[in-house]
Amino acid sequence: MLRTVAIRDGAIVAVATEPNGLDALITRNTHVIDETELTWLPAFYDTHNHLLEATRNATFVPVNRARTIDEMVSLIRDQATRTPVGRWIQTSNAWHERKLAENRLPTAQELDGATRDHPVILRRGGHMAVLNSRGLQASGITAATPDPPGGHLGRLPNGALDGTLEGGAQYALVHVPPLPIDEQVDGVEQSCRMFTAAGIGTIRDPVVSPEGMRLYQEAEESGRLSLRVRPLLLMYPSGSVDQRIAQIDGFAMRSGFGNTWVKVWGLKFVMDGGPEGGALDDPYVTDKSFRGHLNWDPEEMFAVMTAAVGRGWRVATHAIGDRAVRTVLDVYERILATSPHVPDHALVLEHGFLADKTQRARAIAMGVHITVQHALLHALGASLLRLWGPDRTRPIMPVSAWLEEGAELSAGSDYPIGFYEPVRTVWGMVTRQTESVGVQGPEYAIDRETAMRLATVAGAHLSGEQRRLGPLGPGRLADLVAFRTDPMTCEIDQLPELKPVITIVGGRAVFDADGVFASQPAMTVGTR
Repeated sequence: MLRTVAIRDGAIVAVATEPNGLDALITRNTHVIDETELTWLPAFYDTHNHLLEATRNATFVPVNRARTIDEMVSLIRDQATRTPVGRWIQTSNAWHERKLAENRLPTAQELDGATRDHPVILRRGGHMAVLNSRGLQASGITAATPDPPGGHLGRLPNGALDGTLEGGAQYALVHVPPLPIDEQVDGVEQSCRMFTAAGIGTIRDPVVSPEGMRLYQEAEESGRLSLRVRPLLLMYPSGSVDQRIAQIDGFAMRSGFGNTWVKVWGLKFVMDGGPEGGALDDPYVTDKSFRGHLNWDPEEMFAVMTAAVGRGWRVATHAIGDRAVRTVLDVYERILATSPHVPDHALVLEHGFLADKTQRARAIAMGVHITVQHALLHALGASLLRLWGPDRTRPIMPVSAWLEEGAELSAGSDYPIGFYEPVRTVWGMVTRQTESVGVQGPEYAIDRETAMRLATVAGAHLSGEQRRLGPLGPGRLADLVAFRTDPMTCEIDQLPELKPVITIVGGRAVFDADGVFASQPAMTVGTR
């Protein structure tokens, strides 16, 4: 077993199987610390983590603390007393109505009880939001406003707006001024501390704007970005094909731009919504007239993606419903047939909730990489059962089937919708446990070793960085995490509660619970 790793200038220079096997390398810049009781692993690589959303959550109204709509309104009302009249009030999006006593979203009229002097946007996850009346007014949304492409405006029985915006409606219709850049960098630093304390060394942020790229650059240049980021620039479905191709050209970069800390992964397309708007072949259980929505016209998506691939971009597409998955694969198939020299992992499917054997075979034949996030099934299981029914909830993210049939997968969290701790992701893929509706689809569970691989080194393959990130070995970047209890051998139900002792990124201890490495910028560390 590997016992010692030598680290110098941010990279691993040697490994050994003996505790003292690298003593000859000890210099002023290379130290040996014998911590043989620790279990060392590659730092976790979360391939779908909204770090910038977590950053915003750190500064917005913490409505995740509320357990009733009245408590939620009270938290917003308290913020209103400290906010200048007319300025937007925003809430964290890391909550779900399943944790409210009413088990539903609040309405605009209820949010008006917090304030009528401030526009309020109450975001929930990435696919739902609620505005108060002032927020609707400030956004120019009236009862006559049509549903935008890829989104839906909620209405009361009398046709009046209830304040809810589903899918792309919030992004198409609501524009909230950003916080000052220095406050945003503070939030990035806080989020990085939270994630590195969980053992995360790299995240792939799947929804980033040009302003978000600037924020990551500011954080990195100021030394306050303590983990690696692989951003995906979001493509909106609105506008003409020429306008959307012009948007790509306006980015003035392509996949791979950046350095080892911030490196652009590619472009992000969103084909359907969340559980409330995922595009299904058959109707929703709760509404026999509704089958979700496709945000993109397939012909337009094909044209825009073809232009993107031809300009050196990777593309990844959010698709959860079976209709959405099939439609995205149709587009990908056409791209591969018409675009020469498409590189590996240039076409990725994000989530792929419902992918039957036929669609899995298509994706595998095309070399499409799949990112999976058990935290979504864990958090949204009750909603999915209610909206989609048990027959479509059980096979969501059929991880074992994908792997047995030959797919390339990597794991992430999709935080802030669910949990972000990677050990819980591993536990979830092994158990298929949910928060409130028990185990769903146990036949799609995988073993712990495979789950750990998907949560660590598989992300490096997705990003084409397996020569620098991944298994611990000479020449790779020194990104490691250590535990006092071995995550590979502990009782499975212990796993969600395990906490790392230290996380090292680029040879630097970015989290050090015991202070063992706090004063050592480069080191050789004992391992098991």
